[in-house]
Amino acid sequence: MSDAPLEPYEHAEHAQHAAHAGEPFIIKVTVTVALLAVIAASVGSLETMESGRAIAAKNDSVLHQNRATDAWAFFQARSIKKNLYEVAAITNPDKAAELTKKAAQYDAENGAIQKKAEGLEAQSEEALQAAAEHEHRHHTLTIAATLLHISIAIATIAIVARGRRWPWYVSIAMGSAGSALAAAAYLA
Repeated sequence: MSDAPLEPYEHAEHAQHAAHAGEPFIIKVTVTVALLAVIAASVGSLETMESGRAIAAKNDSVLHQNRATDAWAFFQARSIKKNLYEVAAITNPDKAAELTKKAAQYDAENGAIQKKAEGLEAQSEEALQAAAEHEHRHHTLTIAATLLHISIAIATIAIVARGRRWPWYVSIAMGSAGSALAAAAYLA
C-alpha cells in the first residue's frame, strides 16, 4: 500500500517519455495523464484528511461520553448522600433540620450535575454524527480516487496502443466520473 501514492507519478513519467515522440495525439494523452495524476493526488490527500477527521471525531465522542459517565456517577453519589441525609433526618429528630438542609443542598447541586451530564452526552452524539459524515466522505473519496487511478492506467493504454483513441475517451470518462464523485462528496 505504501507504493500507491507514487503510482500516478509513474504513469505520468511513462506518458512524458511517450510525449517526446512528437505525435499530437500522444501529447494530448500525456497532458490528460498529467492532469488526472494531479487530480488523483489531490483526491487521495482529501481522502486521508477525511479519514483523520473521522478518527478525531470518534475520539472526541468517546471523550465526551466518558466525561458524561463520570458526571452521572457523581450525580448518583450525590443522590445516595441526599437519601442518606433524608433517612438520617427521620431517625434523628433532634438533628432533623440540619440533616434536611444538607439533603436539600445535595438535591439542588444535582440539578447542575444532571444538566452537565446531559450536555456532555449531547456533545458525544454530535461528535459521533460528525465522525459518520467524515467516514462517508472518506468512502466516497476512496471510490473517486480508484476511478482516477484506473483512468490513468487506461490512458496509458492509448499511448502503448499507438494512437488508439477509445482508451483515451474511456479514461476521460472515468476521470470525469471520479472527479465528479470527489466533488459530490463535499456537496452532499
